[in-house]
Amino acid sequence: MRRLLAASLATLLATACSPSPPAPPAGSPTSSTPDDATLGSPAWYEWVDRSLGISSDGHGPDPGSPEWNQAVQRKLGQEAPQAPPGSPQWQQSVDALLRTRGNPPSSG
Repeated sequence: MRRLLAASLATLLATACSPSPPAPPAGSPTSSTPDDATLGSPAWYEWVDRSLGISSDGHGPDPGSPEWNQAVQRKLGQEAPQAPPGSPQWQQSVDALLRTRGNPPSSG
């Protein structure tokens, strides 16, 4: 019984002390990109919202609403798409822009 307990304890300690793979850099554009998210899907809106810091702590306009779309436009500034905010063309442009950016701005 003592051998089993000692072996279990040794295994537990070895597992707990083993290095884990490094986390991707916080600003890396692919670290939180939902590669399988469809444009306009809840996962896509969440990714854009998080990437640009539109809502903070769950407070802010509803993703996809006209107010939210305008907030995205403001955050993107001069790089904002010229297509009507919220349109499929606009979503595609926002998606392409955020995927190619290094660090999206967090102020606006």
